[in-house]
Amino acid sequence: MGELESIRVFLAVAEQESFAGAGRQLGLTPASVTRTIAALEQRLGVQLLVRTTRQVALTAAGAVYAARVAPLAQGLAEAAEDTREAQGIASGRIRVSAPISLGLKVLPAVLSQFAALYPDTHVALSLSDGFVDIVEGDYDLAIRISGPPGDKSTIWRKVCPVPRLLVAAPGYLARNGTPQTPEDLSRFSCLSYGPEARTEVWELSRGPGRRAHKARGRFSTDNGDLLARLVLQGEGIALLPRFIVEEALAAGELAQLLPDWSAPSIWLTLFYPPYERLPLRVATFSDFFETYVKETRPL
Repeated sequence: MGELESIRVFLAVAEQESFAGAGRQLGLTPASVTRTIAALEQRLGVQLLVRTTRQVALTAAGAVYAARVAPLAQGLAEAAEDTREAQGIASGRIRVSAPISLGLKVLPAVLSQFAALYPDTHVALSLSDGFVDIVEGDYDLAIRISGPPGDKSTIWRKVCPVPRLLVAAPGYLARNGTPQTPEDLSRFSCLSYGPEARTEVWELSRGPGRRAHKARGRFSTDNGDLLARLVLQGEGIALLPRFIVEEALAAGELAQLLPDWSAPSIWLTLFYPPYERLPLRVATFSDFFETYVKETRPL
C-alpha cells in the first residue's frame, strides 16, 4: 500500500478510534488495517497509536503526525475531485440525511438507479425523522418533508408538494361510523403525527371554508410508517403523506376520509450546507433525485 493510502488508513483509525471501525469505513479487513499501520510506524520509526482492549488512541507523536498530514490528505482528495469535476465526472462520497419513511419507500430505487449511472459515487445514507443539523453533522445534503424552512444557516430548494390524506381502516369505520364533516372528527380517535410526537392540529380547507381540529387519540408518533400501521390495525384516523398510504389505499386496506377537504401543503425540500459552489457529485445526485420524484415516482 502506498504512503498516501497508508495515511488515509491511519487517519480513519484515529477518527474511529478502532481498527475494525476504520476497516468498515474504508472497506478493508481489520487485519489489513493493522498491517498498514504497522508498516507506516516502521517506516516512520515511531509509534503512532496506543492499542488497548477497549479502544485505540493517538500517541503524542501520532497526534503531531495526524495534525500535519490531515490537511495534506484533504487537499489531495479535493484536488482529485476537482480534476474529475473539470472532466464532468461525478465521483466520491455523498453523505445524505433523509426521513425514515421516504428512505424505506422511495430511496431504494433511487439509490440503485443512481449507482448504475454513477458507479464512482458512494452514497452514505442516514435515516432520521428528527431535525438533523447538516452543518454540524457534516452532511452534503438533507432531504426533508416539512412546512416552510426555518433553518437560516443552510441553502434549500423546494422539489415538490407532498399531498396528505385523512385515512382510516374500513373495520374501524364499520365499528365507529364515518365522519361526514370536520366537526364530526371530535367523536373519533385521531392519531397525531409530528415532531417529538406532539399533539397535531389538522388545518382543513374547502374553498373559502377553514376548520381546525386537534387530533386527540390514544397514540402519537414522529414516524409515519408506525402511525400507518396503527391505523391499519383499526386504532383510529390519521393525516398522512399519500406516498406512505397509497399502497394500502389501492388494496382497500385503508379508506380516504373527507376527500373534499384538504390540508396545507408540506414540501419535499433539499437542504445543503452553505456551499460557495455545489460539488458536482451533490448536484448530480440532487438533479437525479428531483427528476425521479417528479417523473418516475411522484409523491
